[in-house]
Amino acid sequence: MEFLYEGILAITWQQLIMYGVGALLIYLAIAKGFEPSLLLPMGFGAILVNIPFSGVLTQELAGLSEKATGVIEWLFEVGIDASEALPILLFIGIGAMIDFGPLLSNPKMFLFGAAAQFGIFVTIILAVLIGFDINDAASIGIIGAADGPTSILVSKILKSQYMGAIAVAAYSYMALVPIVQPFAIKLVTTKKERLIRMDYNPQSVTKTTRILFPIIVTFVAGLVAPTSVALVGFLMFGNLIRECGVLNTLSETAQTTLANLITLLLGITISFSMQADQFVNWKTLMIMGLGLIAFIFDTIGGVLFAKLLNLFLKKGKKINPMVGAAGISAFPMSARVVQKMGLKEDPSNHLLMHAISANVSGQIASVVAGGAIIKIVSDILANMP
Repeated sequence: MEFLYEGILAITWQQLIMYGVGALLIYLAIAKGFEPSLLLPMGFGAILVNIPFSGVLTQELAGLSEKATGVIEWLFEVGIDASEALPILLFIGIGAMIDFGPLLSNPKMFLFGAAAQFGIFVTIILAVLIGFDINDAASIGIIGAADGPTSILVSKILKSQYMGAIAVAAYSYMALVPIVQPFAIKLVTTKKERLIRMDYNPQSVTKTTRILFPIIVTFVAGLVAPTSVALVGFLMFGNLIRECGVLNTLSETAQTTLANLITLLLGITISFSMQADQFVNWKTLMIMGLGLIAFIFDTIGGVLFAKLLNLFLKKGKKINPMVGAAGISAFPMSARVVQKMGLKEDPSNHLLMHAISANVSGQIASVVAGGAIIKIVSDILANMP
């Protein structure tokens, strides 16, 4: 009868903490509605992988000559460790969901996608200064991309030992954008600046332009940052399916069935790296703190860049600095935050379409930044003695 209590006696205090983390993620998903499609499977997976002798992890069983393969460990090895397939495939669905029309009709919004990656590099420098290895620091910094799949992919390719903590931080702060961004925006703007009105006079975008855009972006991003091709290419492939006009069924499938299935599998698969012996340590808390810094400085970077542009723009053409904050990749949450804040200051000031333009620009900029980080760090490591 020993097996009835063997598992209970084997529970460690670290595993108890992980049960709490899993329960918290599930609570945030269900009660608060924070990224439920990701936080719920991650939370439940965190419980599964931390049950003593868990069958979801590969293990040796007495009396058997071969190891018993655990399904979550197998999913991790096949879908993330061996090929990075799950995070990359998710980009097809994301690309199919995005309408780049508002951005194409207002091209200057591309600048905010670049400016809002500022927090990534600030955080990398800070992480190195406090003692993280360069590959771990770069993986932590990419949390600021506000893009969970990119964070997972970069930390995997750079072989960071903190993938679980990085994934939890990335998705948690994506879910907390409505809380984090208003604080950061108000920190660096005045009420007068938040009241700036912006007219929306979109230019018509031809179907040919919409079709050529994902192809051109893939070429440009691939030539500038070749390691970003998998990320940018699959994102743009999904968008090409959407815009070509002859694959409507596939586009709908990519946006719904494919995206939902991959999101579900990715959430529970990443929990493999949330095992208590790897996750429960003081560096996890540091990573969560650095991730918050990355998000805040991304937001501040976009806002300050808008304020810089306003120094050179005529009255009536100035940009509401809050729009710059939407340059992060958290689509469409960040754009909605900007719209809500704008209406709170002035109920007749609608900033949504401008913010959407900056937000979809952030989708492109974040994956290019991820590819650039991989290239830069791999070169640094290659030249280290």
